[in-house]
Amino acid sequence: MGRLFGTDGVRGVANADLTAEMALGLSVAAAHVLAEAGTFEGHRPTAVVGRDPRASGEFLEAAVVAGLASAGVDVLRVGVLPTPAVAYLTGALGADLGVMLSASHNAMPDNGIKFFARGGHKLADELEDRIESVYEEHRTGAPWDRPTGAGVGRVRDYEEGLEKYVAHLVGVLPNRLDGLRIVLDEAHGAAAQVSPEAFTRAGAEVVTIGAEPDGLNINDGCGSTHLDRLKAAVVEHGAALGIAHDGDADRCLAVDHTGEEVDGDQILAVLALAMRERSALRSDTVVATVMSNLGFKLAMEREGIRLVQTAVGDRYVLEEMKQKDYALGGEQSGHVIILDHATTGDGTLTGLLLAARVAGTGRTLRELASVMERLPQVLINVPDVDKSRVKTSAELAASVGEAERELGETGRVLLRPSGTEPLVRVMVEAADIDQARSVAGRLADAVKSALG
Repeated sequence: MGRLFGTDGVRGVANADLTAEMALGLSVAAAHVLAEAGTFEGHRPTAVVGRDPRASGEFLEAAVVAGLASAGVDVLRVGVLPTPAVAYLTGALGADLGVMLSASHNAMPDNGIKFFARGGHKLADELEDRIESVYEEHRTGAPWDRPTGAGVGRVRDYEEGLEKYVAHLVGVLPNRLDGLRIVLDEAHGAAAQVSPEAFTRAGAEVVTIGAEPDGLNINDGCGSTHLDRLKAAVVEHGAALGIAHDGDADRCLAVDHTGEEVDGDQILAVLALAMRERSALRSDTVVATVMSNLGFKLAMEREGIRLVQTAVGDRYVLEEMKQKDYALGGEQSGHVIILDHATTGDGTLTGLLLAARVAGTGRTLRELASVMERLPQVLINVPDVDKSRVKTSAELAASVGEAERELGETGRVLLRPSGTEPLVRVMVEAADIDQARSVAGRLADAVKSALG
């Protein structure tokens, strides 16, 4: 797998790349590294462990729990809950560590492990590097220092987790959702119970699809990566809007009442204006990645809101927000972080706040989202190439330069290696969709030629 930790934890095919032995070893390593860092000093450590509904999550959860308990960490097992719920509960319960087992929007055979530090924040890169180093050291034979007797960790189910998280979500809304019919696509994932309960409790009339997880159907033709079913359901039920989550519900995409997609950039734009109205948009600034549509940047400039851009990955958006005390940030993919109420992207919270804006203004989501015009953007994933050479290939650099000269000031090019998959992403924006497709296609061919 190369370096174990990517931009969003450790991921791979469960029981092939990501084995029970690895899950156990990484958990023990995490406990030791955090103990060395002084996180556990002066008290008995506690961890919150949750998962999405993937079948492989059952044995991986068992391995993680065993590893933590064997290292002297007490474990609160919260079961199937969204990633942001595990992050929230880690902070709300004063736990020293949170662990989420999920591969987010990836297909069912994959799984992943994500660690949260005290407070529910993602671990710093240097801590992940140290965990990986310690794991490798002990995997090759160095013995662990193991507690015995009363020193081993205790394990119990924390069944109150869902209720505590739902109450938190509903409690932060600026207004109720009464009168709105909303279709929720839960991707047969971790929010299948949480999201409908929160929207219903907030006053919405809820229609659900993709809310019957069986361990095998997560993200299968539904959720934020497959919006066609949601688009059809919104129109069929005459709903005001639709909300789609991914498998671990840390992202949210939307559909307006006509069945048109509202992406993460548009959601950010709507929420930025709403938060500024409530004086909640600190420094009148929103944080987004370099993948954001150029139309989003232009809309924010027109509205007098400053845009700060980061590298791709919600962890980098979050780092910038925490460092500069900004309140709102996110990605085009639907990871939206509202830092006053969440420490990571929270798809259910995002959807609730988007619906609250519709209910509070009496305007349609289509009208609200029209604050920005999406410029044509084409994204091509190029698999089976050496993604490590994206920045060093002279051949590829020449092709990018040629494309940029063709587009001029009316578009842009972005090539980047995926942080979670073995591929290179080619993104091209242009004033004309045909030009964007043509340039993107040529660059995808250039990536294959130069890096294949």
